[in-house]
Amino acid sequence: MSQLAIPFFSVHAMQATVREEVLAATARVYDAGWFVLGPEVTQFEQAYSGFNQVAHTIGVANGLEALTLALRVLGIGPGDEVLVPSNTYVATWLAVSHVGATPVPVEPDPATSNLDPDRLAAAITPRTRVVMPVHLYGQPCRMAEIMALARQHGLLVIEDNAQAQGAAYAGQLTGSFGAASGTSFYPTKNLGALGDAGAITTDDAEVARRLRSWRNYGSEHKNQHNLLGYNSRLDEVQAAILRIKLQHLPSWTAQRCQLAAWYSHHLAGISELRLPAVAPGAEPVWHLYVVHTAARNALQQYLTTHGIGTLIHYPTPPHQQPAYAHLELAAGALPIAERLAATCLSLPLWPGMTEEMVASVAASIRQFYQRK
Repeated sequence: MSQLAIPFFSVHAMQATVREEVLAATARVYDAGWFVLGPEVTQFEQAYSGFNQVAHTIGVANGLEALTLALRVLGIGPGDEVLVPSNTYVATWLAVSHVGATPVPVEPDPATSNLDPDRLAAAITPRTRVVMPVHLYGQPCRMAEIMALARQHGLLVIEDNAQAQGAAYAGQLTGSFGAASGTSFYPTKNLGALGDAGAITTDDAEVARRLRSWRNYGSEHKNQHNLLGYNSRLDEVQAAILRIKLQHLPSWTAQRCQLAAWYSHHLAGISELRLPAVAPGAEPVWHLYVVHTAARNALQQYLTTHGIGTLIHYPTPPHQQPAYAHLELAAGALPIAERLAATCLSLPLWPGMTEEMVASVAASIRQFYQRK
């Protein structure tokens, strides 16, 4: 057995750092008696806009609804096509489907697992309206090429920034490139709430105004509903907690970057294991450290027996989910996504981990291949 039992993810070190602040903020909201769309939401939205270098942030209930509302407000609906990565969490595709549009999968760059700009042009049709890059695992997409192609073809860009708060490409933060960006503050995200939460960022004041109406029953004034809106609002207590955590995010990101560097050092030279690649100009925030190996299932089982937690992000690509059987994309239709799904393994990575833990994980992986 490993000398260290290492969970895949732990919030304890981060929560300990902010515990007293979070409890005080929770008490403040409790005592104020204002729990939905109040001053805490406004202050967090302002703080997150400053952090992400955008003009507007609109807090919503979760990341899926952030993407759905962004598409809706930008006029995407039935008859429209949205270019999406073939390998991503299914929420990216679901947002497109929820507005009645059609997700059109584009294969990734096998090295980074991110949307491949070189494959986008071939997927464009007269019905294409949007490109939706996902900064998967906290790795920024090659946004300069994606934005250039979108401008050339008159397409909107809506970013899925759920895993990449604080990442940058060519010095510009992800979530600030497109017409809008959706993000998630699910508890395991780099900036995580204590429950579901999300936000949309944009530099367009009119888009922001309409989003604030759409998230609140289509209303800008109480009891007046001009749109068939949603109920998708960030709670006051989650906003207060997120504003506290946002102040610590740079420190936590620095820890993630150090952990990734340690992993790359301690795992170097294992020929059967492919380590993460970073695109030139990209500054990742390492939401996940994902390796690839043909022996993925056996390696995962071996690590489990040695007290090391791992996860697979994601075992089944969206096109192979029953929900998308109607697209009739049979096995082999998207071979890169399918190969990545069959070989990927996410290793433990969370603020509070030590180099000793990373070295222990790496040692167990080396032992697996030596035994094999």
